[in-house]
Amino acid sequence: MALFDFTREAQSGHARAARFATAHGDIKTPVFMPVGTRASVKGITPDQLKELNAQVILANAYHLFLRPGAGIIEDAGGLHSFMNWSGPILTDSGGFQIFSLADTLSISAEGVDFRSIYDGSKQHWTPEDNMRLQQSLGADIAMQLDQCAPYPASREFVAQATATSTAWAKRCLAAHTRSDQALFGIVQGGMHLDLRLQSIEDLIEIGKKSQDAGHKDFQGFGIGGYSVGEEHDVMFETLGEVARALPPEKPRYLMGVGNPTTLVRAVREGVDMFDCVLPTRTARMGTAFSSQGRMNLRNAQYTRDFGPLDESCTCGVCAHYSRAYLRHLVKSNEMLGGILLSLHNMHYLIDLMGRAREAILADRYEDFYREWVHSPAANDY
Repeated sequence: MALFDFTREAQSGHARAARFATAHGDIKTPVFMPVGTRASVKGITPDQLKELNAQVILANAYHLFLRPGAGIIEDAGGLHSFMNWSGPILTDSGGFQIFSLADTLSISAEGVDFRSIYDGSKQHWTPEDNMRLQQSLGADIAMQLDQCAPYPASREFVAQATATSTAWAKRCLAAHTRSDQALFGIVQGGMHLDLRLQSIEDLIEIGKKSQDAGHKDFQGFGIGGYSVGEEHDVMFETLGEVARALPPEKPRYLMGVGNPTTLVRAVREGVDMFDCVLPTRTARMGTAFSSQGRMNLRNAQYTRDFGPLDESCTCGVCAHYSRAYLRHLVKSNEMLGGILLSLHNMHYLIDLMGRAREAILADRYEDFYREWVHSPAANDY
């Protein structure tokens, strides 16, 4: 496969199984991508991620820009060398992090001014600055700088944020020159279908004009601005049509979503890639995904339960540790409790997407979907 080829291997309904070629290996979709915001997936080592069959991990340009600084990572040989990960890496632009701290920023057509969450220092980014940053980090996939509108927000605000994201997409594409790094545009538009479809149309046109001028196109697309406070069903009112309006020959990445049932539903709508901090964040709170739905290990019912965490799971945690022991660790605030539950939760989502891929290849995804939504596992919201 040539670099950044997206080879569709099978389709079952709208669900797709494919491969996306990067400089550090092919990514088989559908795929869940562990989040390592600060170049570290919380509680899980790179070797353990490999054992879990993680294919690609995320890092965040905003946090790495502020600490330790792009220059240090570049001097270390880039993110892969710095964090000892040989597989593909995706860097988020940091747009969501900036705009989630709305009281510390000002935005203009030129770019964004914000304050560091670490020392309060004033910072200024243009789309061009952000591209230089992500190229210096050396990830396999970079995301454009965008403005993510919160929910709820007025249509006027969402429309303006979407227009800003579109203008920045054009500038990011023009500024991005690293040939071994893919650049994804990001669809915005809030919960307004017409704004989202216009965002897609504009991104496609930006890429076409860039190609006509002898330059590159976007190699894929992120779907941003969902999972920002709305109910899951609100997102699904528009997600399917949005996903299927994107070019079929490129990967579709639903940003910031990691709930198991949401993943299963979104794959059915034609989405290929997912990321979220949910598996490790919930683990640190003492919560585990399971074939019976979410489990809160703080509950007293597990005090003398010496059975495995999930009898249907094949991970090492379920093979070697009891619910009683895991509850003891959680209740005692032992670090190992969060680590073990993180390993289990990450295995659960990676394995779930592996099983979804197998169902697509066998052209039985609708059966897989129906079995899932009628099972106790779907009780995971």
